[in-house]
Amino acid sequence: MAKVIIAEKISAAAVDELKEPGWTVLTWDQLDGKLATHLESADALIVRSAVQADAALLQHAKKLRVIGRAGVGVDNIDLDAATHKGIAVMNTPGANAVAVAEQTLGMMLAMARHLCRADALMHAGKWEKKSLQGTELRGKTLGVVGLGRIGIEVARRAHAFGMDIVAHDPFVSVGVAKEQGIRMSGLDELYATADYITLHVGLTPQTTRMIDASSIKKMKKGVRLVNCARGELVNESDLVRALKQGRVAGAALDVFAEEPPKNSPLLALENVVLTPHTGGSTHEAQDAVGVQIARQVREYLKHGVIQNAVNVPSVSAEEYAVMQPYIVLAERLGAFLAQVSEGTIEEISLRYSGHIAEWKTELIRNAAIKGILNQALEEKANLVNAASIADSRGLRVHEAHKAKGSTGGSGSVLSILLKTASEEHLVKGAVLHKSAPRLLHVDDIDVEAPLERNLIYLRNRDVPGVIGKVGTILGQHKINIANFSLGRRAANGESAAQPEAIAVVHIDGRVPEEVLKKLRKIPAMQQAKAVRLF
Repeated sequence: MAKVIIAEKISAAAVDELKEPGWTVLTWDQLDGKLATHLESADALIVRSAVQADAALLQHAKKLRVIGRAGVGVDNIDLDAATHKGIAVMNTPGANAVAVAEQTLGMMLAMARHLCRADALMHAGKWEKKSLQGTELRGKTLGVVGLGRIGIEVARRAHAFGMDIVAHDPFVSVGVAKEQGIRMSGLDELYATADYITLHVGLTPQTTRMIDASSIKKMKKGVRLVNCARGELVNESDLVRALKQGRVAGAALDVFAEEPPKNSPLLALENVVLTPHTGGSTHEAQDAVGVQIARQVREYLKHGVIQNAVNVPSVSAEEYAVMQPYIVLAERLGAFLAQVSEGTIEEISLRYSGHIAEWKTELIRNAAIKGILNQALEEKANLVNAASIADSRGLRVHEAHKAKGSTGGSGSVLSILLKTASEEHLVKGAVLHKSAPRLLHVDDIDVEAPLERNLIYLRNRDVPGVIGKVGTILGQHKINIANFSLGRRAANGESAAQPEAIAVVHIDGRVPEEVLKKLRKIPAMQQAKAVRLF
């Protein structure tokens, strides 16, 4: 027996998925404005985006076990309130993947065959056949930036057009891509070889305005760009300049930094295809999210199977309270590692020492994976799905537990090793004063530092004057140093390499790229990177 409330309109096919023997299903037109009253005896609630499943509403949920969101975003659901009440929250990522992929290919065809201009000329009564000669997709190279659900669907369809596919996604293994007939490459190589480039990454500090004057210079002249992901991925003024100069032959944009775009120079360019953020707006996609969430809710109520959950799995309030600081530690260590490492990720290894080695560590493990993957992943990892996303992308994840009392008096210590195709890095961290996540070691160099929001990571030859130069450069740019943590590895013997030093600088606010460039010009400097943890 179960009672399901469908608080907003979904397809009839989705409602049919929930018609199990003995179940009561109340649809949006049967609630009579009394959602809170009906919720008191409900087992499941399905919403889209209008109903606010906030703490006030959830106070009425006496036996609610699951909230299903027919869509991706869960901004209208109070995840903390749901978690504290033991309510699983699920969404439907990827349900619109085919819709977005089809629009991507459609926009490529529109650019290749001048379809928009041809249509406008015909409606104006003009027959200008010669000026509309286009090119074929066959034999061209498509560069796919981001190989999640949508990127894979785009690649599959592009194969049917006879295109060669090259992709960049450091969170997908070469083996998984090869099975799809996709060649993985570095971003610069993709820029240099692709005739068409399509973006399918999430918005992070690393991907914001990734398409700018600098990256466009690396692209093949006459490249065509498609963006059906996020408008903020593109520096629109730089793109406009490249389109006018002919450096970029065409662009097709479904998303914009400002929506709707107002007085944008893009609106006046003939070599640009523009659509109003309709990539996922098909009847089939809208029906699909309803059917998908109905199936997920049904499986959870009948069999306890959690799919696409976005909040923590079931743990007692007491267990979660003790574990939560280490969940934060793991995520920040993972995010730190991902931002200081280079190359395609191959393996993630975690080691738990001290009391945490005796715990159920799935949440801590998933937090670390989440911190690593979410630096560039379009499909956001969370505490429930992080391990499965890593597995689907061919990433190896290992765990080891070291018995209590084996940490040399340091208490509980979490170690994370990240291996890429070109290097590996090891970090260790702990929780101090029951709530403060701290970095303890980087590659076996002692460097205790707070894992706070904005950091600068520096690696240099251990010679005099470096710290002074760093302080001078930051001071000149009015960047305040909140904490400067330094560690060094001494040389062993006369023949050993020059000693190395690592610094982690906690600063107030973000560090501009121009400052990082100046830091990198310090003669002894080997690496200078900005790290943003949350």
